[in-house]
Amino acid sequence: MISFLLPFLIFQNKMVVFDFSPSSSLSEWAVVDDIVMGGRSDGGLYLNEAGHAVFKGKVSVENNGGFSSIRHRFQKKKVEGYDKVLIKLKGDGKRYQFRVKANKYDRHSYISNFQTSGEWQTIEILLSDLYPTFRGRRLSQPNFSSQTIAEIAFLIGNKKAEAFKLEINVIYLDKLKS
Repeated sequence: MISFLLPFLIFQNKMVVFDFSPSSSLSEWAVVDDIVMGGRSDGGLYLNEAGHAVFKGKVSVENNGGFSSIRHRFQKKKVEGYDKVLIKLKGDGKRYQFRVKANKYDRHSYISNFQTSGEWQTIEILLSDLYPTFRGRRLSQPNFSSQTIAEIAFLIGNKKAEAFKLEINVIYLDKLKS
């Protein structure tokens, strides 16, 4: 189905946030490493032959570093009525974070950690389980309850030096079964 490839398409109670394909543009995705604060981590993002996004690199803990991330900012999308995020991906057995911002200018993000298995898997995250953080610290405010999202991100920061590779196929929102 060709229209399935379009970002934010709504189909059967699902909203596609991003569906990677060989013709996808990564121009609105940005790599943000700990170099913004003096660290030495080095992450990158590219499309592989299958058209999946590959977030790959090395995390360094030198100079108080320790993270690499990718983010995608977009016009606010209404998410009222959606309860969960589903992400089809293949990791390397490491732990990652999925991050959401309700507004692109918010300083804090709402996050959930997930463990990859080394195989293709679908990660399911309830929006209400996303908790607020800023610079790695949990904030004393409610979990995600916004009616909009304006940014999604993936981050690796396991407090150790390590190589990483995360292959992402599709990210979408869904509704809980009644």
